[in-house]
Amino acid sequence: MTGPTLDNEPPAATNSATAATAADQAPKQRRRPTRTGNLHAGLVIAAVLLLLLVIFLAQNAHTVTINFLGANLHVSLAVALLAAALVGALIIGAAGTARIAQLRRERHAAKRNGG
Repeated sequence: MTGPTLDNEPPAATNSATAATAADQAPKQRRRPTRTGNLHAGLVIAAVLLLLLVIFLAQNAHTVTINFLGANLHVSLAVALLAAALVGALIIGAAGTARIAQLRRERHAAKRNGG
């Protein structure tokens, strides 16, 4: 008799084939991202962006004249563009902060009214 019986264990070849089949059928578990992993990815992205910023500054170092509300400024093009981007980011940040505050007030009012 070559097959498994009640009195003895199945042959070794059957065990390894069964184990391989079970391993193939088991769902593959993905590791969840951790805070440290996210921090590492963020730092890598920030380093790449910083490198691009340094290249941008080096390539746009020539001076331009900016006229705004009667004021005449002589600054490098890179500084002028970075200042404009910073002001835009601050405006977007202020709008986002105002929206978050509005949502928190609404949630607080809903809790107070039993909702």
